[in-house]
Amino acid sequence: MECISVFDIFKIGIGPSSSHTLGPWYAARRSTRRRIADNSIVQVKAVSVHLYGSLAKTGKGHGTDIAVMMGLMDYDPVTFPTNELSSTISSVREHREIYVNQDYKVAFDPAQDIHFHTQEAIPYHPNGMRIFWKFQDTEGITETFFSIGGGFVVEEGEVADKLNTYTFPYPIHSTQEWVQYCRDLNCSGEDVVLANECSIRPEAAVYEKLDQIWRTMLECMYLGCHREGQLPGGLKVKRRAHDLHQKLMPLDTYASSSEWLNLLIWMPNPDFQTILKWVSCFALAVNEQNASFGRVVTSPTNGAAGVIPAVLMYMLCFCKETTFEKIPTFLLTASEIGSLFKKHATISAAMGGCQAEIGVSSSMAAGGLTACLGGSIEQQLMAAEIAMEHHLGLTCDPIGGLVQIPCIERNTMGAIKAITACHIALESDPSHAKISLDNVIDTMWETAQDMSHKYKETSEGGLATKVPVSLSDC
Repeated sequence: MECISVFDIFKIGIGPSSSHTLGPWYAARRSTRRRIADNSIVQVKAVSVHLYGSLAKTGKGHGTDIAVMMGLMDYDPVTFPTNELSSTISSVREHREIYVNQDYKVAFDPAQDIHFHTQEAIPYHPNGMRIFWKFQDTEGITETFFSIGGGFVVEEGEVADKLNTYTFPYPIHSTQEWVQYCRDLNCSGEDVVLANECSIRPEAAVYEKLDQIWRTMLECMYLGCHREGQLPGGLKVKRRAHDLHQKLMPLDTYASSSEWLNLLIWMPNPDFQTILKWVSCFALAVNEQNASFGRVVTSPTNGAAGVIPAVLMYMLCFCKETTFEKIPTFLLTASEIGSLFKKHATISAAMGGCQAEIGVSSSMAAGGLTACLGGSIEQQLMAAEIAMEHHLGLTCDPIGGLVQIPCIERNTMGAIKAITACHIALESDPSHAKISLDNVIDTMWETAQDMSHKYKETSEGGLATKVPVSLSDC
């Protein structure tokens, strides 16, 4: 079974979807980089992309076509300036060609060379895609990829659980193993995760990357709280984080996300309703940025990217016993919980519905918060179990194939459930629990397999059918 790094679960990328945007971006970029590496790029005459299953059905709403073009041009979603995305894609559509690394020009007309096969699927996973490269003097090459959730990509012929070649000193395949390591080593759950991570990179690098993850989350919340207008895509959804933020903090006496955060941390103790509004504001801000092709952190997916930042902000702003030094504890703990779901179930809505995204992120956040508030490893796992237990069966039914309705609001619900689950666990004795996190992970996977395909990110059922809008409108 695969060993998964913290930074496989938390990845910096561009919205709106890790499965339908980030994954196809990575797949196209991997394919392009092969052409560059073997110098066959100089012989390329044209390239075309074929999307299948869920990628085809909701691809336009998720920006899959945009992601594919960016990947073919070898742009990095971690560093590409998001404010240049629109002009870059407009240039491709206008000139009907792509530039790979600004060095190689390849004929490419998005209207003709990106194909949405809504009535076909490729065995193995609903998010399938094929890239066909046509060369000047030789036969073409076709490569098949699957975007399996959270930005993870598998190529045809690869085995998903063999992708990561890490050899951890303390491989965690179940919660029982994780607890036993803590007992044997007389350490915390985060210590075990950190020891594994330090086996593949220096400790200083681990903390540096964790800080980068946190600062990306913070910047995303900051930007989302300060931007007005409508979300792109055709549904004309109004941004709400800005107005809510203005009501909660009317005076703009800061010039950066760091100064903004410092003001939030030192705010007077608010009442319960105000805390709820702030948590909702943080989550809304992230996912409105995500829906606008902003830079977010998969946590463990883009569609669920707002839950963990919102709960982290709740911890920093309203749990006065915590400090910034607790952020790594939160992220290390949460990542391992996400890894267990990835290993034994799924983090792909196309495979498991929204329980696999919001449910998993809420479970991760609940465990991370419990660790930071002094809960034992058993209480952390109990909190994670409680959070997921109350997301079981949650469907993925985005209107118009967009990561907007009901996706954005679901992040606020996931954050609140995570906080509630944490405080229940902190006041409970886990030895009396009847259901373990392992049990609920197995149940989530069984539920995913039983769930109708129309509730798995196809926009063919649920809320997606209640609003008169077609995918072509978006």
